[in-house]
Amino acid sequence: MIEGLDPVIHVPKRLAAMAMLANAATVSFRFLREQLEISESDLSKQMSALEAAGYVKATKDGHGRGATTTYAMTKEGRRAYQEHCAALRKLIGQP
Repeated sequence: MIEGLDPVIHVPKRLAAMAMLANAATVSFRFLREQLEISESDLSKQMSALEAAGYVKATKDGHGRGATTTYAMTKEGRRAYQEHCAALRKLIGQP
């Protein structure tokens, strides 16, 4: 493994989701799905992996079809994302 690259974050869909979360307090499931242009099941799988790693926290509001899910980056997730970005910059030769 290249030093500093996080295999959980490095997956393109997860990296994109983390980039969006890094720039917002919370992001809705619907917004992420529309921006990433992926299916609900694929997004659910990707966000579950980030949640299992402790990088994001999901909050559900309501029940059934009217329920909304929002995500927020955790403190640990922010640290991991920043370290991953720093490793990418180092890899491509940017300070």
